[in-house]
Amino acid sequence: MGTGLDQRRGDQIRAYQQRKEGNLSLREIEARVVPTMRDSQYIGFDYDASAAVYTLKFLRNGTVIWVEVDGRTGKVIGRTDG
Repeated sequence: MGTGLDQRRGDQIRAYQQRKEGNLSLREIEARVVPTMRDSQYIGFDYDASAAVYTLKFLRNGTVIWVEVDGRTGKVIGRTDG
């Protein structure tokens, strides 16, 4: 069973591979989304390579917020306030 660090590294590798295929980079996604979450702390991301979807994680007042972003277009496609 892998560790959280292994998962994060795998997400980074898959995101890099998707970038080579023409999708937006994590940095581009973060530049679009993080400023819109002014009252929240950015705590990391997950990446689903099969769907090319980034899930950015934020913390606000003890609540985790997940923002799903299409890696091809940079469009926010979902948001869940824990």
